[in-house]
Amino acid sequence: MAPRRATPERRGLIPMETVSKPTAAARVLAVRPVGTTAVLAELSGLHDVLALQALLLEEPLPGQVDVLAAAETVMVKADSPAAARRMAARLLEMDLTVRSHAEGKLVVIETVYDGDDLAEAGRLTGLGADGVIAAHTGQVWTVAFGGFAPGFSYMVGENQVLEVPRRSSPRTAVPAGSVALAGNYSAVYPRKSPGGWQLIGRTAAPMWDLSREQPALAAPGDRVQFRAVRELVEVAEPQAGAAGSEALAGTDPDVRSGLRILSPGLQSLIQDLGRPGHAGLGVSSAGALDRSSLRRANRIVGNQPSAAVVETVAGGLRVQAVGDQVLAVAGAPSALTVVTPSDAPEDDDFPDDVREVPIATAFALLDGEILTLGAPERGFRSYLAIRGGAMADAVLGSRSTDTMSGIGPAPLAAGQLLAAGVATSSNVVGNPELQPDFPDTGVTVLDIVPGPRDDWFDAAALGSLCTQEWAVTPRSNRVGMRLDGEPLRRNRDGELPSEGTMAGALQIPPEGQPVLFLADHPITGGYPVIAVVVDHQLDLAAQVPIGGSIRFRWAPGYGLPANLPHSSPDVSETK
Repeated sequence: MAPRRATPERRGLIPMETVSKPTAAARVLAVRPVGTTAVLAELSGLHDVLALQALLLEEPLPGQVDVLAAAETVMVKADSPAAARRMAARLLEMDLTVRSHAEGKLVVIETVYDGDDLAEAGRLTGLGADGVIAAHTGQVWTVAFGGFAPGFSYMVGENQVLEVPRRSSPRTAVPAGSVALAGNYSAVYPRKSPGGWQLIGRTAAPMWDLSREQPALAAPGDRVQFRAVRELVEVAEPQAGAAGSEALAGTDPDVRSGLRILSPGLQSLIQDLGRPGHAGLGVSSAGALDRSSLRRANRIVGNQPSAAVVETVAGGLRVQAVGDQVLAVAGAPSALTVVTPSDAPEDDDFPDDVREVPIATAFALLDGEILTLGAPERGFRSYLAIRGGAMADAVLGSRSTDTMSGIGPAPLAAGQLLAAGVATSSNVVGNPELQPDFPDTGVTVLDIVPGPRDDWFDAAALGSLCTQEWAVTPRSNRVGMRLDGEPLRRNRDGELPSEGTMAGALQIPPEGQPVLFLADHPITGGYPVIAVVVDHQLDLAAQVPIGGSIRFRWAPGYGLPANLPHSSPDVSETK
């Protein structure tokens, strides 16, 4: 018997086909769910997008955490699944008042037109390379909205002669300052990052600088004029708030209590619970990928839940106590070895004292003692909490490192002194805690909710998503897990206008290999999101190691994609 499709009442959510109402002037046209904690409002154009964004910022909906405007949509993030469910009806009833917007300032951006895709853009537009340059410099561009990354501004031109598609496969690294085209938009990449836009040139203009009152060089409403030049005057990158700043990394030589980093392993970062609420600036929440493990480590040493800790991958982290410290390690289980160096010369028969300490348990690391984290037995990420929290200056309200935007402390480095803070919540440490099972190199099952763009895929692709095992490739990082398997094909051509996205989204580039967005993901994207991992399983996803495999299944109670036949054997198998 074919499984019944869940009704809106049965699911407790808005329907996957989208909630819509008759088209009316200045109103939301439809609302789509984005996973379990966000909704996507669709509008008739940029004017209505900006009007809805303004209303939501002036009068936030109950449970509203963040608002992100894009080309034809506004994504609203909620603090709970219940709040997200209530938002659909409220959005559909909103009257988008016509508002006048003051003309923004004019920003001139000097550009050398020698991009890798300049010739291709000339071929796609029929203008040739010189024609692309003339069209790009010959019009004034207006910043419509921000997104993707801090300082990345989507600019709309005065005409559509430069309309080009995104690349079929995004680059893993686009150089900072790259001037690019995609769809009807132009933009400048503010820092080195992944990207799928067509590169036509480069600039030295500082697109993002936290030391300025307005960090973005070109904010929504501003006008931009590109000016062709033969060479650039290089400007030093701003340091305030950027990864790489020693002040943010806790390297003060006067530190009297904390940890000396002897070896950071593959990558060790300072993380807390992130910086939500800044999507409009192009800033993602970032923060710990396994939030429950961070909270557990802080709870054990008596810290506040949001205190900063050290997130490290695949073992290898070695730290030495500067003063007596209380520590705990949670997350991926591994051998924790403490060495008390002998006072005797190395050639004497007085070996160092070596002991092992348990995972998820508070322990003392006395002045001069060395802690080493071994390779994880299962899982991938471990969290080292120091009583008082890891010290680092807060940027936009958080001490977390955002590897996508470069905001926050630099990755930990050998020789660095990391100070202990005062972010305690109790005078005592907590009891040892049990940890959940962590994934290994086998198959991890993750529940997904369809959409918001599952209608871009036919039944074969939707079935393939949940009936094969996806390998986690070495190209994965905190931005997203790049998966490898049988490619998923779209059932429609054309480009999706850039729209907001979130951690847990499964974005499908034209090549068909999914990317599972994690905490440092780009704020907006132009590839369709076929499904979203349920929020409470993002911690589990973050612990799947490189070389492990993931199998997706439709989360019970959230319905099935419209294009998936109810009688398909794949449905019953994955329910």
